[in-house]
Amino acid sequence: MNEEADGRLVARCCEGDRRAFADLVSRYQKPIYNAAMHMLHHTEDARDVTQTVFLKAYEHLGDYDPKFKFYSWIYRIALNESINALQRRRRSEPLTEQELDDHDGPDDEVGNQQASRRVQAALMTLRPDYRAVIVLKHFLDSSYEDMSEILGVPDKTVKSRLFTARQALREALNGHGRR
Repeated sequence: MNEEADGRLVARCCEGDRRAFADLVSRYQKPIYNAAMHMLHHTEDARDVTQTVFLKAYEHLGDYDPKFKFYSWIYRIALNESINALQRRRRSEPLTEQELDDHDGPDDEVGNQQASRRVQAALMTLRPDYRAVIVLKHFLDSSYEDMSEILGVPDKTVKSRLFTARQALREALNGHGRR
């Protein structure tokens, strides 16, 4: 992402240029949706979170500090909103492994599709903070520095959390393998 262009777009938004915000939405809508989808594994929830993220970003553009990367700022909003959506979902109805399996698509005959579903199901069993580091590192290809900025924790904490999250994911995958 072009950080210099992002900074200019944010400045134009703050001056009332709605087209600049439309450009930011266009640039970040798909990555934000993908991050939410990896966190939530539910299409409608991911769409809702994406809309909420852009609404909150628009309302709080004045709070954005241009010395930080814009995508780190907006991804942090996305992760927080995804975690909030998970908490709301847990209060209303818990996800079961069977519900995750009910979302199979027509391409599930392909081996890598089955492996992907298995990883997604295992990912959904992780705590949201562990899921967030796995999504950031392995699905969004974020650097440790970016992850630290997005999550608001030191690099060492990111590395430690990622190590623990990988172990938990490995255990979840092994648990699925025995069934």
